[in-house]
Amino acid sequence: MSTVTVPRHIYWSCRERASVDGTVPSERNWLLEQVLTHGTMSEIRELDLGEVEAALPKLNLSRHVRALWGAYFDRQRSNPIS
Repeated sequence: MSTVTVPRHIYWSCRERASVDGTVPSERNWLLEQVLTHGTMSEIRELDLGEVEAALPKLNLSRHVRALWGAYFDRQRSNPIS
């Protein structure tokens, strides 16, 4: 992933359109944190869930958001789609 323009509802404190470099791990993790916390369903659908699962322990998420995604991945592991 290269440069991504961040939607205003995710990065609302910036006056200008913000973008992140998806090849920089810290910026990519920040984007994952923001989309998992504030993103729309269509934005979440665009994420690589394998990447989200691998990054989850490193992400700065609220306990509620972390618990939701942890439960989701636990359920996926226990009931894989054939």
